[in-house]
This record gives sequence, structure tokens and C-alpha cells, in this order.
Amino acid sequence: MKVIKILALVVCLTSCSVTRTIVDKPITFDDERRILTLEYMQDRYGLVKESPNIIPKMIVLHWTVIPTFEKSFNAFDSPTLPNSRPDINAAGTLNVSSQFMVDRDGTIYRLMPETTMARHVIGLNHCAIGVENVGGDTGQPLTKAQLKSNIWLVRYLAEKYDIEYLIGHYEYTKFENHPLWLEQDEGYRTQKTDPGTDFMQNIRKAVKDLNFKPIPE
Repeated sequence: MKVIKILALVVCLTSCSVTRTIVDKPITFDDERRILTLEYMQDRYGLVKESPNIIPKMIVLHWTVIPTFEKSFNAFDSPTLPNSRPDINAAGTLNVSSQFMVDRDGTIYRLMPETTMARHVIGLNHCAIGVENVGGDTGQPLTKAQLKSNIWLVRYLAEKYDIEYLIGHYEYTKFENHPLWLEQDEGYRTQKTDPGTDFMQNIRKAVKDLNFKPIPE
């Protein structure tokens, strides 16, 4: 009997769901960032709104390619883009950000309200919740802890909102000509590889039961 109980405990420790929590650590969202967000929505998407709220239809997973949470957080904290981002500053001075960031150890931080627009994916910010993962790329692969936390977070968000799509950042251009795509500048695109094809395949396998819509081909 004792052997059976020990085996059951081992199985549970290795396969049972772990309850995770979300740590609120807001980036600066002052009047300046609010105004810049509203301007971005109008200039890029033709949306004239009184508040920068969104109706989430999509989750977009990213990596920061920045080695620590502190440095990743600081990169998003300022309301305005740094001078080091000439590739995107022509499309507006609103700084990049995301609603969530997952640290290397799997800790989930909420940087912004889930239904406030963040600038993290061209053409789709108006309907997308962004999840950044600290690190990434070949120099610092995403961790198993981050994978597990992303799976948990996707499920958490899918339970709260009418999420239709789950994509990696590298897949965003497949939504051109889709009804959700609102970017008005045909020349404004960037090449992305985050968060990696293997990471996305593992996430999709784990949440297959949520039956997200297939990505447009």
C-alpha cells in the first residue's frame, strides 16, 4: 500500500497541473501613453476611440531577446520609443509593450490591463493580447518553465475572453487581408521569428482541446 501511495505521489508531482498566479507589475501608463495609444489606433487602424480598450480575439506569443526580466521590463516601461528602434518609430512614437511577460523561471507578470491596447504586433494590436517571454533566440532558448506558464496563461485567457486565434509573432503576416487585419500602411512590416516554431508547436499540442481557429494560409 505504501509503495502504491508513493508511486501515485510521484505521478502527481510530474503530471498534475500546477496552480499558477499572476503578479501585477504595471509599466507606466500615464496620460502621455494613453494619448499615444489613441493616436496609434487612429493613425494605424482608422479607429477613433475615447479609451484604448480592446476586445481580445487573439493571443500572440513573443520573446524579448533580452536576457533578464528587469531589462525587458525597462525596455517597455517608457511611454515613448527609444531612438534605438528606427525600424518601427516611423509608424508612431508609442513604445512597444505587452499585457504579460513571463520570466525565465516561469513567473507570470501582468504589465497592463488585459483589455488595454499594447503595441506588440503589426496590424492586430487592436484585438490581440501579447505575451512576452524573457530571453529567446539561439543564445538563450526559452525554458520549460516558460512553456508551462504560457500553456497555463493561454488557458486562463481563453476562459475569460472569446479568443479565436493563438499565434506566434512570426505568423502575424498571414492575417493580411483577414477581417481582423487593420494596418493601413502596406509598407509597414517587420520580419519576426519569435517565439520559435518548436515552442509554438508544443503550446498548440498542449491546448489542442481549446479548438482555436486555424491560421489563414
